[in-house]
Amino acid sequence: MLIHNTSQVLTLSGSPQRGLSLGELAIIPGGAVHIEGDIITAVGPGEEMLAVYAEDDKLDARGGVVMPGLVDPHTHLVWAGDRAAEFEMRLEGATYLEIMAAGGGIASTVKQTRLATPAQLLEQGRARVWEMFQHGTTSAEAKSGYGLEIETELKLMAAILDLSSEGPLELIPTFLGAHAIPPEFKGDPQAYTALVCDQMLPTLKSWWAGRWPEAEAPGLPYVDVFCETGAFSLEQSRQILGRAQGSGFPLKIHADEFDNLGGASLAAELGAVSADHLVVTSTEDITNLAASDTVAVALPCTPFGLAEGHYTPAAQILAADGLLAIASDLNPGTAWCGNMQFVIALACRYMKLTPAQAIAAATINAAAAIGMAERIGSLDPGKQADLLILSVPDYRHLGYRFGTNLVDTVIKKGVVYAVKG
Repeated sequence: MLIHNTSQVLTLSGSPQRGLSLGELAIIPGGAVHIEGDIITAVGPGEEMLAVYAEDDKLDARGGVVMPGLVDPHTHLVWAGDRAAEFEMRLEGATYLEIMAAGGGIASTVKQTRLATPAQLLEQGRARVWEMFQHGTTSAEAKSGYGLEIETELKLMAAILDLSSEGPLELIPTFLGAHAIPPEFKGDPQAYTALVCDQMLPTLKSWWAGRWPEAEAPGLPYVDVFCETGAFSLEQSRQILGRAQGSGFPLKIHADEFDNLGGASLAAELGAVSADHLVVTSTEDITNLAASDTVAVALPCTPFGLAEGHYTPAAQILAADGLLAIASDLNPGTAWCGNMQFVIALACRYMKLTPAQAIAAATINAAAAIGMAERIGSLDPGKQADLLILSVPDYRHLGYRFGTNLVDTVIKKGVVYAVKG
């Protein structure tokens, strides 16, 4: 199949984009993309490609932009219930940490999620999957974390794997048993830290191995920890991530959303694939992060959802030559939004990224933040055929416009899904 009659093809060809190189879209005006099966086989000028592939099926882009599918490297996709009442509490003056201290926040969703059946989790998660996909997200990370005991955490991991196998959205699972201190361990976070290390992680590894025949088992899922005041200290985060790394799990970390505890430097030290949030990260931590291959993942929907004025310091991260990506942080408490087009719009306004920088941060760099940059995130021959056709003639409409869906067609693994008629 040849996708032709485009205004622009954004290839983002090459490696993840570091520092001030962020935003190199490698545009082919009027270009075309050729696909065989689920693989991109060629990209080039439209007239030349039409001559070479004259006999192949054609997909008319109708003068729209063609670009890689969006990648969302940080979501809490699977949960039960909602926290609309807490939204009203915040508007009345309660802070996020105050709501957590009163038994709300993550604990509220944990209570609802523990009671949910697997079928209910799938039904609610499936609706979010399709909304994300229709807005152009073709691959996403998805975390557990609303169980805080092993049975429910594994129920969430199973739901993530089941939703991914259903498709069309491809999900990369992350185990977040260390999302918060559960009510049963209130006042004793170290005891829960020991439980995560000594019981949850070994059980997860055995459960994961049992999901597939040995020859077909994929790599282990990511293990994440919420390194934050009121959650896990830096030392407790080190204990959990160190034990996970010793068991072969790749790593992620939540860090510096409210307080600067040093989680970003810990991520760089341990070789985590990403450090996420990074709203109050120190200059020293940014320097350490930029000297590593750990991707800094900004989540602009979260401060927006909390009506806060501080966002990830993108300019400082880029000036230090760091790898920057953006993600939605889709979750029921602070950011019920899986629309990466809106994430791009927020990143342009509040992190001061250009549309080109935000697009790169949401594609090739976001792919790096889930360890998949060699397979997705750009339109290089040999990569998976995950593409979008936009209903606009210029890429800058992403970021410039918001509150509407600019995706006309989604192509996932070579399969065409029409979003708009």
